[in-house]
Amino acid sequence: MTDCIFCKIVAGEIPADVVFKNEYVTAFRDINPVAPVHILVVPNRHVDHIRDDAAFEDDVLKEMFRAANEVAHQAGIAGSGYRLLINYGPDANLVVPHLHLHVIGGRPLGPMVAR
Repeated sequence: MTDCIFCKIVAGEIPADVVFKNEYVTAFRDINPVAPVHILVVPNRHVDHIRDDAAFEDDVLKEMFRAANEVAHQAGIAGSGYRLLINYGPDANLVVPHLHLHVIGGRPLGPMVAR
């Protein structure tokens, strides 16, 4: 058994508002949303982060981006636009060490500017 919270969500051991699931990925609403739509897309098998070689195996990233487009469509933001974001490392605020793609939208997001 893993201590990874996202693995537990995928396994159904921890409740989440799952909006999409297939054999490759699971997508669920973020519990601390930064916008009206904030959905996380995670691979169903554990992958630590984007620099993990496993992220490039078995079409993991392709399936994550395919699911992101689907959940954006389901959430009604595909036409107005949305942001896709993957964090890596402490400077990027990677909190859960399981690869995840943020789908963020539902309002104008403005430019991403480093401060």
